[in-house]
Amino acid sequence: MTAGRLPGSRAATAVPRGPGRRLLDRTVARPSTAAWVGLLAVTVFFGVQAPDLLTPAGVAGVLDTAALLGIGALAVGLLLIAGHIDLSTGMVAVASALATGLLVTEAGWGIWPALAASLAGSLLVGLLNGWLVVRTGLPSFLVTLAAFLVLEGAAFALTRAIAGTTVIQGLDQAPGWSSARTVFDSSVEWDDAFFRISVLWWLGLVALASWALWRTALGNAIFAVGGARRAARELGVPVRRTTLTLFCGTAAAGWLVGTLGLVRITTASGDASLMPSIEFLVAAVIGGCLLTGGYGSAVGTAVGALIYGVARFGITLAGWDPLWFQAFLGMLLLVALLANGIVRTRLRAVPRS
Repeated sequence: MTAGRLPGSRAATAVPRGPGRRLLDRTVARPSTAAWVGLLAVTVFFGVQAPDLLTPAGVAGVLDTAALLGIGALAVGLLLIAGHIDLSTGMVAVASALATGLLVTEAGWGIWPALAASLAGSLLVGLLNGWLVVRTGLPSFLVTLAAFLVLEGAAFALTRAIAGTTVIQGLDQAPGWSSARTVFDSSVEWDDAFFRISVLWWLGLVALASWALWRTALGNAIFAVGGARRAARELGVPVRRTTLTLFCGTAAAGWLVGTLGLVRITTASGDASLMPSIEFLVAAVIGGCLLTGGYGSAVGTAVGALIYGVARFGITLAGWDPLWFQAFLGMLLLVALLANGIVRTRLRAVPRS
């Protein structure tokens, strides 16, 4: 199957093409092509505005910025390929961090049992989201928006009722903290730049997801569910199981993002905002995932996160007003949506190999 192809889509009538034209068509049909071009353009632009961006310290800053976003964008991107949207991922990150903090400071748990319990709770949220979507047929963005609101209210109210505040500190005194720090917040120094382990988590998950998408039955099911759900169900594709798995994946990604932030700053803080979830979605779309499903790649979501990281860190190094980042991100999203429309049209004209 051609990379990123919408399952069930019909190829246009075959027209003789030279080798160069066929290569161009297949390159354009790849989900991450437009994102790679965008990454090159953004890097050159901000490299001129802020030359420090291209130093080891600048690269480390970009990767650190992109890693946490990239983990969430990867899970959201896989769900997008299957034709669904999750707006609760960012709130799962916050709620799971607060749950871990409460278990450590109020219940006296060690950090590892607390993390295991918060992971189980996060997976339960993902499972419930997926079950509601497949059981009721409601739009996934509405179901997960409701989940966001429920988590926001419940997590903050319970935290304030139990701890008297929504900012939980002193977690570094918990048993097992040093090993958790090694797993979630260790770093490597190179040429006066520090590269955090979150980058390895991100790249490892991207590699695993890429393999799963293109080499496993689960990957085939994800594309089938997003491209032609009714046909996939008639052909025996496990639509419900695939959907539930992907929603659990976005919840697990939210937990990991929350845990990486929690261990880094040794504090669990309640900060309610839809922006993290929206940024995950934006990065996935910039990386080539279609909102209509059936098309995208794990690598594309990583490139989308890198574009985000270059823009955010570049604006900081260039000394611009940080508010310009939102405008820049909106422009990137618009360009990505237009580019994806063009790519999808070209994709239908690519003959099957």
